[in-house]
Amino acid sequence: MKIINDIARKEWVHFVNEHPKGTIFQHPEMFSLFEESRRFQPLILGVGEDNEIFGLLLGAFIYEKNGLGKQLSSRFVVYGGPLLAGGESQQTECLNMLLEELIRKTHNKTLFLQLRNLFSQDFLLPVYQNHGFSLLNRLNYVVSVGEKEEVLQKMSESRRRQIRKASENGSSIAEPDNIDQVRDLYTILHKLYRHKIRKPLPDISFFENFYHESKKGRLGIIRLVKYQNKIIGGLIAPVFDKKCIYEWYVCGQDKEYKDQHPSVMATWAGIEYAIENDIQAFDFMGVGVPDKDYGVREFKARFGGELVNYGRLTRINNKFLYGIAEFGYNILALLKKI
Repeated sequence: MKIINDIARKEWVHFVNEHPKGTIFQHPEMFSLFEESRRFQPLILGVGEDNEIFGLLLGAFIYEKNGLGKQLSSRFVVYGGPLLAGGESQQTECLNMLLEELIRKTHNKTLFLQLRNLFSQDFLLPVYQNHGFSLLNRLNYVVSVGEKEEVLQKMSESRRRQIRKASENGSSIAEPDNIDQVRDLYTILHKLYRHKIRKPLPDISFFENFYHESKKGRLGIIRLVKYQNKIIGGLIAPVFDKKCIYEWYVCGQDKEYKDQHPSVMATWAGIEYAIENDIQAFDFMGVGVPDKDYGVREFKARFGGELVNYGRLTRINNKFLYGIAEFGYNILALLKKI
């Protein structure tokens, strides 16, 4: 087996589609989204032999600003984790090769590497640890999707009531008609991330490119929550075949439109899409750290999903600059609270 840096699209698509743990985040469509968006630089690595793929890893360099800001914010993120084929010994060998190549290509360019797992990799944990990765606990909810009444019955009574009342009070769900509506949604999302979530948000080009691809039937969906023709919330959700839809970005002007429950309706838009299109699962993509209060976790719990903990694997490449960046981030977060 050897490392493959240039993977043929046909074999790439087939490997991801046929793999039991394949997701949209290892797909060529996601590579293209990263490649076309500002402040992203994708990287695909494979392990194979004689035109057969045995392992694949897709991620992206992400940074916030240029100059010193780029140096202090650059990281490499793998959404979903690597896909590995074969028995445990072959998977272990593939992963060793992928991680060695990944570290070689990224350690001088990023503060840290992070794999945001969407499935369990417990038996491979020693391999990650041997390459300097640490497992951090991260909770998530995954909703099993079936018939509409069955899905609603798994929700809390208050959540079902909010969905019903929101519709009665004028909330509606719609696809965006044009790019300007996506920009309006981004404005709401940007405000949420700046003043409440206090985490980096991709450049608007990321969401514009996602919109263009979604209009072609690729990558996933964007749904808007509207009230009296005004956008009050929405959802950006990648979709992988009939397997899963992922709540990547979601927002709602809940304080301004309490009776319309825009955040509830935005999430419901994704779940309803899954029901209508026979998609097996709805993935919330993270609900925080165990044993730490997190309001979003309680909000998402009421949709009736199964609580899982696949964790995140993190490797710090530059401890000195990472410490400076973390200190600066904490100071900025504190100043925003004042």
